Amino acid sequence: MVRNEQRKLTATYLNGVGMAVLGVGGFAPVVSMTLSGPTSSIVPVLVFGCILASSGLHLLARQTLGGLEE
Repeated sequence: MVRNEQRKLTATYLNGVGMAVLGVGGFAPVVSMTLSGPTSSIVPVLVFGCILASSGLHLLARQTLGGLEE
């Protein structure tokens, strides 16, 4: 039972970090560019990278939960 709880805690942490990456690196620059206009051509690439990183962290969290024991 302890291992299951540790896995759940790890998955929750990974998912939380993924959400933070998405919010800070994915949504914040889009909102900033919408309000103040385009600033740099590299921003869309960074936003896309953050969205991919966030998705990867979420998938890693799901994989961690796949190891739960009955």
